[in-house]
Amino acid sequence: MTSNDAERPDDQPRPSGAFPGAPDVESVFPEGQAPSGEPGDGSAGAPAPGAAVRTRRRWSFAREVGVIVVAALVISFLIKTFVVQPFVIPSESMENTLIKDDRVLASRFVPRFLDINRGDVVVFKDPGGWLASQPQQESTGLVKAGETFLTFIGIRPVDAGEHLIKRVIGLPGDHVTCCDAQGRVSVNGVAIDETYIKPGSIPSEIEFDVVVPEGSLFVLGDNRQNSGDSRYNTDKPGNGFVPIDNVVGTAVAKVWPLDRASLMRNPGSVFEDVPEP
Repeated sequence: MTSNDAERPDDQPRPSGAFPGAPDVESVFPEGQAPSGEPGDGSAGAPAPGAAVRTRRRWSFAREVGVIVVAALVISFLIKTFVVQPFVIPSESMENTLIKDDRVLASRFVPRFLDINRGDVVVFKDPGGWLASQPQQESTGLVKAGETFLTFIGIRPVDAGEHLIKRVIGLPGDHVTCCDAQGRVSVNGVAIDETYIKPGSIPSEIEFDVVVPEGSLFVLGDNRQNSGDSRYNTDKPGNGFVPIDNVVGTAVAKVWPLDRASLMRNPGSVFEDVPEP
C-alpha cells in the first residue's frame, strides 16, 4: 500500500474519471440529454422557448392577414351591391359621351334611394329582345370560376351581355315627340336643344309620339343614327319603354381608359324648361 492509499480510505468516494476505466458522468445519461434536463445535441429535448414564441407570432400574423382579406372582400361586395358597380360599354350607341369598351361606374343609389332625372345616363337590364342574340365564347373551369368570383365582389366589370346604357329622355307620364319644325325632340310640349348628341347626328331620323307609362322610362342613345333604343323596340316587351325596376344604376364616372377618366354630370340645363306632365 502506498502512502497515497493510506491517506484515502477505501470507503471514500473517488471522483469520476480519477483512474482508468472509471465512467464519465455524461455517459450515464441518455444521448442528447444533459443532467439538468436541458436539451443537448440530440432531438429528444424540449423545444426552446424562442421557437415557441416565433411559432405563435407566425400564427398570429396569418390570422391577421386572413381577417384583412375577408374584410376587404366583404367591403368590396357591399360597395358593388349598394354603392357603385363597374360596367363595360358594349357598343357605339352613346358616342361621343361614351365610347365602346369604356369602363364606367354606375351608382347603385339610383333608383333605390335617389330619383331618376331626365338626362341621366342609366344602365339597365335588357327588357326583352333589345340585344341581338349573339353566340359568345364562355370561359370554363378555373378561369370561369375566377371571373365569376371577381365579378361577384365587384373587381371585374359586369359583362355587357345582358345590360344596356342609354340616356333618359322621358319620365313616367311625360309626352315625348319628334320632330318639331327644327327637327328637335320635345318633352311635354317644350323643344329641347340636346347638347350631348354626337356631332353630325340629328335628334331622330324617324318621327314618334309617345306618352311614357307609369313605372317606365323613354330612353335614347346619344349616337342617334346608331342606337337601338326606345324608338326601335316598340314591338318588344314593354313597347320600347324601360321598366324602372330594370335600372341597376346611373353612370357617374368614366374610369377607363385613364385619358378619358372624368365625372359624368347630368345636363340639367337641357331640360330646365320642361314642365311636369
